[in-house]
Amino acid sequence: MRLGIALPIDFGTDPETDVLSDGARAAEASGFDSVWFFDSIGRGRMALDPLMGAAVAAAATERIEVGLGILQVPLRHPVELANRVLTAQVVCGPRLLLGVGSGSTRGDFEAVGKRFEDRMTLLRDGLATMKRLWDGETVDGVNLAPSSAVLGGPSILIGSWAGPRWIASAANDYDGWIASAFFSGYNTLKEGLDHYRAAGGKRAIVTNISLDLNAPTEFLRDTENAFHLRCAPPDAAVRLQRLADAGFDDAVVVYRGGGPPDLAAIRALLP
Repeated sequence: MRLGIALPIDFGTDPETDVLSDGARAAEASGFDSVWFFDSIGRGRMALDPLMGAAVAAAATERIEVGLGILQVPLRHPVELANRVLTAQVVCGPRLLLGVGSGSTRGDFEAVGKRFEDRMTLLRDGLATMKRLWDGETVDGVNLAPSSAVLGGPSILIGSWAGPRWIASAANDYDGWIASAFFSGYNTLKEGLDHYRAAGGKRAIVTNISLDLNAPTEFLRDTENAFHLRCAPPDAAVRLQRLADAGFDDAVVVYRGGGPPDLAAIRALLP
């Protein structure tokens, strides 16, 4: 199983400095396989644009994959978003992993004047439009004229909960499935993965795994609605291996500690 980490990582610097490029280079040097960017807006904290972050990380590194988990397609106009994704793909090349989803936070939709109840339709229609544009088609008089290097667009992975509907689509129509550990315990994640494999799915990634190797002992209690690594390193290693044994191809951790992280120690959790 490959191991990724979410950016930005808090190195004691502000987001407007070199925190993205420094974090990406540090993750690559520590042996991580990927860095990831999340997508939110208007939640009372500064949230960096994930596509811009991905481009910065890719430009600062050579090997590491750069993922978006999850880009909320319904929040943007599909033509504008398709063009932005192509721009990121030019910078990132084949290292770009485009995780997309409907979004699940009502406030994000209210911030941009979109109806939360329309998110599934907006996702389905938006992806269809974007894929046609990436294939070089003219859609409602618009042609983005993608160059040969980006024709067809990047790899698309569907981010969803463990319900069978979108998991089947991820397996049959796209390049992978991204599960979230934020509100899902191990049993739920394993159930979703089993559905995905049964439908013929290939790459399966679990993201949003909170990590703090110095967390208080009360965090050791398992819950049914979250899978986390807020525990001592030996326990964290066992939990990560459990995901690997379940059959996930990638795990993505989100550092939640109180000071600068020991990236080498985190990477060593998964040999």
